[in-house]
Amino acid sequence: MMTSTEIRQAFLDFFESKQHKIVPSAPLVNKSDPTLLFVNSGMAPFKDYFLGNKPAESPRIADTQKCLRVSGKHNDLEDVGKDGTHHTLFEMLGNWSFGDYFKDEAIAWSWELLTDRLKLDPTRLYATVFGGDEKEGLAPDNEARALWLRFLPEDQILYGSKKDNFWEMGEQGPCGPCSEIHVDLRTDEERHALPGHDLVNKDHPRVIEIWNNVFMQFERKADGSLVTLPAQHVDTGMGFERLCMVLQNKLYTYDTDVFSPTIRFIEQYSGKVYGGSYTADAYSDIAMRVVADHIRAVAFTIADGELPSSNGAGYVIRRILRRAVRYYYSFLDIREPFLFKLIPQLVLQFGEVFPEIKAQQAFITQTILGEERSFLRTLEGGLRRMDVLVAAKSPIDGHTAFDMYDTYGFPIDLTRLIAFENGMAVDDAGFESALAAQKARSRADAHKQVGDWMLVHDAPNRFVGYDQLSLDATRITRYRTVKDKKGNRFELVLETTPFYAQGGGQEGDTGVLFVGHEPIQVLNTRKENDLIIHDVVQLPLDVEAPVSAEVDAARRGLTENNHSATHLMHAALRQVLGTHVAQKGSFLNDQVLRFDFSHFGKVTDEEIARIEAMVNEKIRANIEQDIRVVSIDEARQSGAMMLFGEKYGETVRMVTFGSDYSMEL
Repeated sequence: MMTSTEIRQAFLDFFESKQHKIVPSAPLVNKSDPTLLFVNSGMAPFKDYFLGNKPAESPRIADTQKCLRVSGKHNDLEDVGKDGTHHTLFEMLGNWSFGDYFKDEAIAWSWELLTDRLKLDPTRLYATVFGGDEKEGLAPDNEARALWLRFLPEDQILYGSKKDNFWEMGEQGPCGPCSEIHVDLRTDEERHALPGHDLVNKDHPRVIEIWNNVFMQFERKADGSLVTLPAQHVDTGMGFERLCMVLQNKLYTYDTDVFSPTIRFIEQYSGKVYGGSYTADAYSDIAMRVVADHIRAVAFTIADGELPSSNGAGYVIRRILRRAVRYYYSFLDIREPFLFKLIPQLVLQFGEVFPEIKAQQAFITQTILGEERSFLRTLEGGLRRMDVLVAAKSPIDGHTAFDMYDTYGFPIDLTRLIAFENGMAVDDAGFESALAAQKARSRADAHKQVGDWMLVHDAPNRFVGYDQLSLDATRITRYRTVKDKKGNRFELVLETTPFYAQGGGQEGDTGVLFVGHEPIQVLNTRKENDLIIHDVVQLPLDVEAPVSAEVDAARRGLTENNHSATHLMHAALRQVLGTHVAQKGSFLNDQVLRFDFSHFGKVTDEEIARIEAMVNEKIRANIEQDIRVVSIDEARQSGAMMLFGEKYGETVRMVTFGSDYSMEL
């Protein structure tokens, strides 16, 4: 039987033999994509290639991508651990073609890998292809069906609906028909009694999808129409955990060696035996699965630079961590911090394929330990409040239950459990109403309608603002309208721009564009995937007129000073507090700078004074600043500091202050 490590490597080796470039997993938090809290699919890091915003680093790529699905439409966190298939974090194996090969090779290689290399039984495999959609004016994908007939008999090739066999990135963007591969894992007796093709896409637990080949042929516009893409692409995804379940002949993904070492450790520590039961009352089994799943999600996300916090992506990670804590506290009788003790096992298992978890081991451990200690105190405080409610012997109304959940962080399912054990009722309808009202307020605050990009000139956008703050001649390449609670505004993309887009903690530039003779104020500059976007309140009368651009130079200069200060401060922190210190975020503009960093304790007044003195000394000494663009290999060899959670390209900007003081990418 192949181990999970061997299965992952077999996939990567196979596609490397097919001239694919093997790339590392992107960080779980995609900082340049405002539409995603987390990378939730294998294709998310490559959106720019599909959208045509920048050229692909290679026409053929393969990888295993860490993905997290616990927010938005994929918010099924409360199901994780209760069944054998749901996970928060998972690996997505994928191979990609950017305008290179298409359906023929994708289908042939899928078949070759599954049957020849991984030795799956061909009689158990089924392929689905898009069956067409009259409303969309889309014909059935008979091309894909004909290609599958080279390998499968007709009764193992099925037409699927638009829901099952037409993949879309979102409400807008690249999309196309897809061809799924399903496997029938039932016994021979069951297969003889009922053919597998009757169970494909019918939610049967033993007839499951393992691979999806998406053929990106179209782009969905804001008005719902479809246009043909200028180049055709292949986007595939195969769930690693599910593939391991199939190849290791297990009933559930939690039974594979992806999770079994962690579950064994939990058994030994808690003194409870894992029975592998999926009944609703198998509390200790559910708790072990929850912990085994959640520790991966929390540890990998921290390694990629996202810390537990009270808002945004950090709040999602805190929720996952706290769910794990309440399960081991309530059902495994563990009363002290425990999750942090699982990190060495994760490093042993995943440290080679995801080296960031090995490099960040000490910091991940300390961060999780601190969060556990804090939440265990919250749990104990919540339990004292519950004691008061239980003593009153009256039903717990929805407002009280929601206040426990929202204000004090006390989980609603724990409130329900304690109430049930004491013969009390919880006003679930009232709680759900209060929760729905909170979600509605959040949606109203965040609601934004984005129109299609209107193309003026088909040209890439280029940034020259490191070297110049004004341009005499550029042009608008595309624009779109945005409607939100503030009203209408517009976004412009220039062929060449001196405006720095918000990034690295630094606010975006402001300034003015002269479109013809018409002045257009730039309120902010942002990056969306790889497009540099200029936020403006009015659309130029003539979008095809020549454009000159002027950055607010005084504001940029003050902002640059604060950005330089963060580099000086980072070096000082590491000298005074220790080399474990690493930047975990920052915010800076022309007025202020804020620098977030990792440390295991409170910084003392004496240490703050030493850090301030060191930074001021370097400023007064006017130490030399040197900025060079070098290859990533040269940067590594030079010893420059690289931040986990950042995705670096083949070339990087290396910023040095003083020959022996600060060197960062």
